[in-house]
Amino acid sequence: MIKINNENTWLNIFLKSQKVDLIISDNRFGFYSPNIPSVFITHQLHIKTGLGKLADGLLQKLNYRRIKKFSTCWVPDQQGTRSLAGELSNPQKMPAIPVQYIGGLSRFTTCKQQTNSIDVLIILSGPEPQRTIFEELVLSAMKLMPEKTVLVRALPKENNEVRVENNCTIYNHASAALLNELICNAEIVISRSGYTTVMDLMKLKKKSILVPTPGQAEQEYLATHLHNQQLAYTVSQASFLLMKALDDARQFEFRLLTMGMEEYKQVIRETIESLP
Repeated sequence: MIKINNENTWLNIFLKSQKVDLIISDNRFGFYSPNIPSVFITHQLHIKTGLGKLADGLLQKLNYRRIKKFSTCWVPDQQGTRSLAGELSNPQKMPAIPVQYIGGLSRFTTCKQQTNSIDVLIILSGPEPQRTIFEELVLSAMKLMPEKTVLVRALPKENNEVRVENNCTIYNHASAALLNELICNAEIVISRSGYTTVMDLMKLKKKSILVPTPGQAEQEYLATHLHNQQLAYTVSQASFLLMKALDDARQFEFRLLTMGMEEYKQVIRETIESLP
């Protein structure tokens, strides 16, 4: 609440000295003005707490109370049963303001060619200690794998040294361009099930094994939803065995989604053209 109030205070001061025609807020509740068209971007209209339906319902009411201060809501997903975020983006009850689905968003560029020169690409991410716990699970098994494997540790503060051990290449960190290239060249990707990662994988049309961060209800829900939709293979961290997960994923019948990733441009264009 303090952060939201600080955001709104900063914005009001800014608006006194600047002429603004449109505000687009990427999931920041304080960036709205009653006098200026204000757009709120989120894929979580319904938030999973992991504490049951009562807690989920209460949080949704609080969420909608904040969202309705905006003029409209943009959802980076598609509407309907084949959505990426499932109930998160397509809840039974919608906000009081207009909602527009704008397709997926990804920083990556479409693969020009997919060589599959990397058998397995493993991308670590997320908070500690779970990032390190997952890394230790992966490293112990990688040494026994005959497949060509690449591990991105997601440690940008470490040096840029690249280690090569047998068939394994280990990056402490990968830039967006390098990560884009690695994913395009991978046969299968192992990663967490954060929504940004999911959208990236869908854009690049990659088969994936998703291992949700333990205790993160949103990731756990997304991973289960995508598995049920056959968009990704999912296994919990507690049950994760690298070789078994790969064997199971290679027998899994993937039904990769063709999702619009440029629709947002048209939405932005139409929104700007509608401004007075």
